[in-house]
Amino acid sequence: MLPASIKKFIEGFSKLPSLGPRLATRLAFYLLNLDRAELASLIDALGGLKRLNRCPRCFFFKEANAALCTICANPARATGTIAVVERETDLLAIEKTGKFGGQYLILGELPEKGIFESTHKLRLAALKRHIGEGGGHLKELIIALSPTSFGDFAADVIGQEFKGLAEKITRLGRGIPTGGEIEFADEETLSSALERRS
Repeated sequence: MLPASIKKFIEGFSKLPSLGPRLATRLAFYLLNLDRAELASLIDALGGLKRLNRCPRCFFFKEANAALCTICANPARATGTIAVVERETDLLAIEKTGKFGGQYLILGELPEKGIFESTHKLRLAALKRHIGEGGGHLKELIIALSPTSFGDFAADVIGQEFKGLAEKITRLGRGIPTGGEIEFADEETLSSALERRS
């Protein structure tokens, strides 16, 4: 009954977080009812994501023709302070506070079993290389992972692995409730957690 293009759209978009087949179907028909210029603008915005890749230093996204992301390339950022976060949205939440002027490492989605996967190990190895290139140690490594059992486990592993590579290894203060996620914390709570890190 549905044209093949709509079926393909629904199949692809229903895999996105918070979108099932029903919402993907509604989205398809919403987009089809837009005027052609609006639809073309959205398609262009979506196509622009293909022109991005990961920063080799922090693993945030950057334009494909840039060597580093805008944060790592910014000479005003404190290179001796690095915050390890789980997701890109955690980085954005911390940036919104305006309280952090260092750099980041995006570790990647933590597995529910609490075991680091090869991606996590590669990213931590890249951070060690970066520290080595910068003189061998950091002023501070902030482990800014959500206070869940998996985040706490990962923080312990990272703390042990980077002992001796940073003058201070800290965690965010517990303004964020246990089991909460950084991405959903309000700016004031996150600012407080950054200021009261220990």
